[in-house]
Amino acid sequence: MSQPLKRCFWAEGSDSERDYHDTEWGRPLHGERELFEFLCLEGAQAGLSWRTILEKRANYRRVFHDFDIDRCARLTDKELEKALLDPGIVRNRLKVYGVRKNALAAQAVQKEHGSLDTYLWSFVGAKPLDNTPRSRGDVPASTERSDAMSKALKKKGFTFVGTTICYAFMQATGMVNDHMADCFCRRSNA
Repeated sequence: MSQPLKRCFWAEGSDSERDYHDTEWGRPLHGERELFEFLCLEGAQAGLSWRTILEKRANYRRVFHDFDIDRCARLTDKELEKALLDPGIVRNRLKVYGVRKNALAAQAVQKEHGSLDTYLWSFVGAKPLDNTPRSRGDVPASTERSDAMSKALKKKGFTFVGTTICYAFMQATGMVNDHMADCFCRRSNA
């Protein structure tokens, strides 16, 4: 009889959380669209559970053109007002309009730094940091690096990029590996 897989403490709440944990969370992610999507989704999650956003992810992709940065930067007020009526996403005006604001900021970063990917990964020296937490208490809500990312992104015009959101973004995109020491994903991310 095989032993059940050990996962991080937060990944046992639902099938969507477990699947996300097992296939995406903490794996190094690159790509303009993909990183922009996570930046927007982490911002949308502010004050809510990640499960809520995860279960609305397909709707976010539909409403925001699969997080194509250029298309999101061109969203009109009329399109954003229509998005606010869509029950498939979190209908918070600041967060919805924040997608366009973040797309415009992302375009500026691309122009200045060559890519959003290069810029965002620079906050961890362009390679994943391994924290090897052994318990829930070992996982910080923010770090000096997420503080620096938050401050820099705000200065560049991004919104919903506080230090806690930035740290969650770093975890999600594999900039930091916070899989628990006994989690089976830790081995697959090594």
